[in-house]
Amino acid sequence: MNAAQLQSARKMKRTQTILFVIVLLALIIWSSIGAEFSLGALFAGVGESFRFIFFDFLPPDLSSLSQLIEPALQTLYMSVVAMVIGSIVAGMLSFLAAATTSPHPYLQVLVRAATSLFRNIPVIIWTILLVAAFGLGAVVGTMSLILISIGMLTRSFAEVLEEIDMGQVEAVRAAGGSYFQVLSQAVFPQFLPGFIGWSLYNFEINVRASTIVGMVGGGGLGFILQSKLKLFQYQEASMAVLLVLVIVLVVETITNRVRERII
Repeated sequence: MNAAQLQSARKMKRTQTILFVIVLLALIIWSSIGAEFSLGALFAGVGESFRFIFFDFLPPDLSSLSQLIEPALQTLYMSVVAMVIGSIVAGMLSFLAAATTSPHPYLQVLVRAATSLFRNIPVIIWTILLVAAFGLGAVVGTMSLILISIGMLTRSFAEVLEEIDMGQVEAVRAAGGSYFQVLSQAVFPQFLPGFIGWSLYNFEINVRASTIVGMVGGGGLGFILQSKLKLFQYQEASMAVLLVLVIVLVVETITNRVRERII
């Protein structure tokens, strides 16, 4: 490339960069107008936000802790049940959804499409739909978490299956192994660490999501938090938020340690 061509390439790259910046700025301005967002309104509410947090919301009301133990345990129960059922169902579906283990391409597409529906509808929408059908309570929250868990884990497990060492699979096939023998002897041993790791990660997600689920009628700490906020009992709500934070941190610490030992 001679000097003229090099200069022309640099000029073109500079022009493309300028055009990209202009388009990006135009998109930001257009989006801000559509969202009615302004820096003035943002800074205007900062003082009131600090006043609410430090004078109304804090400090947490420690005397309400005894009332929050049962909802906190309910949150953990919901998360554990959703993890276990979601992992088992997703584990079975993932063998049909992965290209390396699915018995038929059409079945693979069908399973992926069905689980994508579970995954792409937000958990809060599932909860609202289920509350309308079954009423308020932890059962509805658990069902919502199960649906989301199946959607997420099926895709994750399928990706684990598609990354396994196919050499072992071909060796069992060459020895005359059936489809189920290939799965049990060559696929499942490689799949198990990923299965456990993703299931534990899903447990962490369920603990966080259970709070949102509870705020729209799914039980647990989220339901108590929403009730306290509606009654303007902000310091008791602060205690519920603090308890949620503690539970999330403890669960993350434990699951991370377990995953490290497994993987």
